[in-house]
Amino acid sequence: MKYEQPLKKILSHTRPYWDRDDTRQSVRSAFIKTLQCRTAALGAEIYASEDEELILYHTCKSPTCPSCGHRRNIQWLRERRAALPNVIYKGITFTMPKELWPLFRDNPRLARALSALAAKVIQTRMSAKYGLQIGVIAILHTFNGKLEFNSHVHAMMTGGGLRESSDTWVLSVYHDCIPLMKAWRTAVIKLLRVAMQTGELGTTMTVDQLLGLLNHQEKRSWIIKVQSLKDKTHFLRYAGRYVRRPPIAQRRIIRVDERNVVFWFKDKKLRRRGEMTCSLEDFIDHWSQHVPERYQHAVRNFGLFAPRALGQTSAAIFAILGQRRRPRPKARTWAASIERDFNRDPLLDRTGKRMKRIRRIAPKSLGS
Repeated sequence: MKYEQPLKKILSHTRPYWDRDDTRQSVRSAFIKTLQCRTAALGAEIYASEDEELILYHTCKSPTCPSCGHRRNIQWLRERRAALPNVIYKGITFTMPKELWPLFRDNPRLARALSALAAKVIQTRMSAKYGLQIGVIAILHTFNGKLEFNSHVHAMMTGGGLRESSDTWVLSVYHDCIPLMKAWRTAVIKLLRVAMQTGELGTTMTVDQLLGLLNHQEKRSWIIKVQSLKDKTHFLRYAGRYVRRPPIAQRRIIRVDERNVVFWFKDKKLRRRGEMTCSLEDFIDHWSQHVPERYQHAVRNFGLFAPRALGQTSAAIFAILGQRRRPRPKARTWAASIERDFNRDPLLDRTGKRMKRIRRIAPKSLGS
């Protein structure tokens, strides 16, 4: 029996609910592609040997697809590891009070500004206090284990940086959470206040309620976490895992029936596994709010890691550090990827002979 992926099963059961004109176009397109993945709807490649023929359906490459993100994630990880120098890195998590989450959920444009805001806070601090140029990779993370909207930013930065006055590399400096927290809090509150003043903040709250909320949250202590990273790979793996796949892993889905979905999550307060049950429609609503707009980049690079700066200064930084600049790794073929991950060559037939590509089948023409 063919294994039916839980997420595809949910999409199939709820298609009349989300496949409508009033559904956000990026959501509708991503869900349709996910359902079409590895089916005749996307076409196929035909490989054959003297004794066997193999039909390989095309993949959808959608970020909502539970399987398509893996290969792209691996390639992105290889490219970032090659492009970034081997130096000390720090990981910083910028959170905000849960009372502010609905404002960013209902105003996606403001949510997309949070990564740049976090990077600016770090860069300004490092430049003002230490006179350093740094590299920052920032990721907007919008969900928690329950699929609730929880806007926060994960950032990786160089532990030290390039001293602006002498072209020398400082290996590491101390990062105080309190000044970072205050600068982040001020920046977020200012972003919301400006949006409110210009009439660009969509909310059901009255002006007085909104002002009261912002004034109260501005006086609270927010949570900022700073940690030393043993290796850049740890952060990059985390980043790729959450920006190129659905917000929930299929292994967490316990049961799907005609009406409900049951999945488990980590209860961090009780330090145990909890279960959550919701209707299929509620599950789709939760999932939909984490589907990015087309061409929206979840991972953004700033400072020395910005695309233009990386091209201009990368060679100089590697030279200052006494490291050899590594070439960009070529993408592995799909067959090489399968052989690496599953220890089998997919192009060998049952007799051990290698199959060759003989033709392509156009989308939706398979079996016609």
